[in-house]
Amino acid sequence: MFLYQICQCWICCSPSCRNRVPYRREMANASLVTTFILTGLPHAPELDMLLFGIFLVIYVLTVVGNLLIMLLIIVNPHLHTPMYYFLSNLSFIDMWYSTVTVTPKMLANLLVKSRVISLDGCMSQVFFYHFLGCTESLLYTVMVYDRFAAICHPLRYAIIMNRRACALLVAGTWAISSFHATSLTTLTFQLPYCGSNEIDYFFCDIFPVVKLACSNTLVIETVSFTNIGLIPMICFLLIVCSYLRIITAVLKMRSAEGRHKAASTCASHLSVVTLFFGPCALVYTQPSLSEVLVTPVQIFASVITPMLNPTIYTLRNKDVKGALKKLVGGQMVSEGGH
Repeated sequence: MFLYQICQCWICCSPSCRNRVPYRREMANASLVTTFILTGLPHAPELDMLLFGIFLVIYVLTVVGNLLIMLLIIVNPHLHTPMYYFLSNLSFIDMWYSTVTVTPKMLANLLVKSRVISLDGCMSQVFFYHFLGCTESLLYTVMVYDRFAAICHPLRYAIIMNRRACALLVAGTWAISSFHATSLTTLTFQLPYCGSNEIDYFFCDIFPVVKLACSNTLVIETVSFTNIGLIPMICFLLIVCSYLRIITAVLKMRSAEGRHKAASTCASHLSVVTLFFGPCALVYTQPSLSEVLVTPVQIFASVITPMLNPTIYTLRNKDVKGALKKLVGGQMVSEGGH
């Protein structure tokens, strides 16, 4: 808030802003927007129920898959390690990422054939979308640091990644993301919205929303682009540098089994990192991305990826598959005994 006030004072003290009093009076007399209309999805009544069914199945699979991963990690003592501690946090984030940002509101709008979202609902989507997205980006970086410590410093791994260190790393990701999302949401909705209320997107995000603002949006657009681009870029570079070190260490291993295990573990992480950062790079570094492509890319990142992450870790991870077989086998034995 303090940063926003300083920026506004600087802008309004500029010569180009001193002559805008009539505009400000006109804006003050205009009615403020209290609801928005999301126009990103095609408005075709015959497709609404089909899209509703598809997104409902995806949402259920996302919630069930991520809950299953969390349950396996909680009930299986062999999975009480730093890597699976971070994986349980990732599953928790993915479940809520799909829940609080896109899918439920999209499902409700498709069911009642409406595209309306309230101002408070729009604010919530902006906050949680960037809060959870930033947390996930930072968590991927923490997870690759864990793999770096395990492979490059195996003798000191237990000391480096002790319980206190793991808890502090996770708490740090949540704290940084909370500040990040709060600052962006505050700056976005301090702007007055008194004109069109049609958002050319299928959910509320900063750039589509600020296009509807009735005042100068240079500050928020600059801060948002810098903030949104800076954090993923730093995380991505740290991940790349860490994997270069990891690959070097894996190639030096004498044991073929050790190389295979390290490569298998890293392959799962690399897959989900690619699914996360790929769409982000397309959406936020390519402003000229056509409207035909931006919606499918964003749907893939916000709806499909949270569903795929549990599948990737289950199919490519022997420990998780073993825990799943043990859980299913135990339930079958219990039912047979009764």
